Amino acid sequence: MDFTNPLVYGAPAFIAFILLELTYSKTHGDDDLYDWKDFAASSVMGIGSAIIGPLLKVILLVVLFEYAYELFNPMVDGVRTNIMGYKSFGYAWYVWLLCQLADDFTYYWFHRANHEIRILWAAHIVHHSSDNFNLGTAIRNGWFTLLYKPFFYVWMPIIGFPVEMVVVCLAIESFWQFQLHSQYVPKMGFIEKIFNTHTMHQVHHAQNVEYLDKNHGGFLNFFDKIFGTWKEFDEDIDVKFGVIHAPNSNNPIVILTHEFKDIWADTKKSKKLSHKLMYIFGPPGWSHDGSTMTVKQQQRLFKEQKKANPSVAFDRPN
Repeated sequence: MDFTNPLVYGAPAFIAFILLELTYSKTHGDDDLYDWKDFAASSVMGIGSAIIGPLLKVILLVVLFEYAYELFNPMVDGVRTNIMGYKSFGYAWYVWLLCQLADDFTYYWFHRANHEIRILWAAHIVHHSSDNFNLGTAIRNGWFTLLYKPFFYVWMPIIGFPVEMVVVCLAIESFWQFQLHSQYVPKMGFIEKIFNTHTMHQVHHAQNVEYLDKNHGGFLNFFDKIFGTWKEFDEDIDVKFGVIHAPNSNNPIVILTHEFKDIWADTKKSKKLSHKLMYIFGPPGWSHDGSTMTVKQQQRLFKEQKKANPSVAFDRPN
């Protein structure tokens, strides 16, 4: 079957919705929703991804997926057969659903890894580096993530999902993720029990200690619930968007590289190779001398302090 990648139509749709939200915010008194310099930086990130993305997708995604699919699903007597012995998947409706579910499962672990492995966080932090949460932030994507993302998904064509199907499911995931970046959509009742929604994604983009590294899901939320990273949006908490160690710059180059520079600086703090590797591949915030703390360490300390004295504001250690 021949498919057109839905993302071909994505760019004009993204621009239209951003302009709609921007106009609505300015005409309804929400002047702080968009900061012009911040929005310009996000736009550059988005345009860069739109230019670099197709080039890398041809080299990494399509070539890698096609090679893996052909290698693990050869033609046997005129039938595409997986090396495990079963017939490779076709295009039945239930296969599409299974592929989309597999995509969402993969997205969860890809996204979670971006938050828990520092060298990947250095690439992903670009998306979280804005203090604003709007549809403009949705296109603020790091360029380096395009280099390794396909390797998280290659298992799907390996087990027999057609390459075109995987690519379309990836595009559908991207559409859903884009529209989540809006504060104008309230909680949605029963839908919240199954799908990842706008308020849930506000939690994900918050730097409040109790919200850090939560809600990594794509369009479903039950992988977060199964694997212990679920957090419901609390309307009594004053959400602060962004990251703890922000680039404090609207320069796209600084935004793209600042965490890599911090990693390089941290590797020089200790002569031990194991420490250097932890600064690169360990969780963000890890330190050999305890001078900074990981998210889990901060959240543990947060719970202890709240239990000991609930009225005292948490003093962030990092």
